[in-house]
Amino acid sequence: MKILACNSNRPLAEAIAEYLTMSITKAVIRRFSDMEVFVEIHENVRGEDVFVIQSTCYPANDNLMELLVTLDALRRGSARRITAVIPYFGYARQDRKSSPRSPISAKLVANLITTAGADRVVTLDLHSGQIQGFFDIPLDNLYAAPVFTNDIRARYQGDDVMVVSPDVGGVVRARAIARRIDADLAIIDKRREKAGVSEVMNIIGDVRGRRCIMVDDIVDSAGTLCNAAEALMKAGAVSVAAFVTHGVLSGGAVARVTASPLEELVITDSIPATEAVKLAHNIRQVTIAPLMAESIQRISEERSVSSLFD
Repeated sequence: MKILACNSNRPLAEAIAEYLTMSITKAVIRRFSDMEVFVEIHENVRGEDVFVIQSTCYPANDNLMELLVTLDALRRGSARRITAVIPYFGYARQDRKSSPRSPISAKLVANLITTAGADRVVTLDLHSGQIQGFFDIPLDNLYAAPVFTNDIRARYQGDDVMVVSPDVGGVVRARAIARRIDADLAIIDKRREKAGVSEVMNIIGDVRGRRCIMVDDIVDSAGTLCNAAEALMKAGAVSVAAFVTHGVLSGGAVARVTASPLEELVITDSIPATEAVKLAHNIRQVTIAPLMAESIQRISEERSVSSLFD
């Protein structure tokens, strides 16, 4: 087995390699003067089981192209099996036609990854389950729930906790966390007038006197989370925290979170933290390196991955 890291999330790749007591395969992934991607692998990969670690986060197109060119280089280097490990799968929110003459970009990206040479894909908390069906190769969709559950138990032991889904679409994800920590579930009913703008309409469930924990897969502009936090506090919640797998946090999202009633926003390192995230007083990052490393080990040894989440 070999671990190869592209440039989008080098710290996570190094943490995964350290957990597996392996070194990262020597390779050069750089740009020509016109920003074309060039990949050169400096180790023999013929007949090897290779795992390429690359989040397709900002800059999404550059990082996606890095992944595709690396997959092609490994395929032409006669690797036995190539697994694309994509902690954050970009374009996942474009998983359906949201308006006439609009693309289904998640399907296009799935086709590109398959054509480039991937034999298998490993990702974390896909935005929607149907994306698994966009791939004609095996896909393992991991869940951050065990990582979040351990953190919640350590920090909220003995508290009157209520898990909250910030929208109807995230109920399954929130219910899974609530079941693990034996907590009640509430749902935010909101109406979104346009992309990036949300308005909280109603809270389904009694949150008075409870410590609320919102659970979601992606925080981008943070408008939904901050609006929901304000609504929960107005409804009588003692405190509001949020556990979100992918901290995209674009634009003024960090400033919005720091100025909000959110006691804490916990994100994973599926996307590397910016300097603003590191300096924010109420944003904290937890690592998914052991989870990803254990999954990689099990795939390489042809063992069950799903049993990690039992």
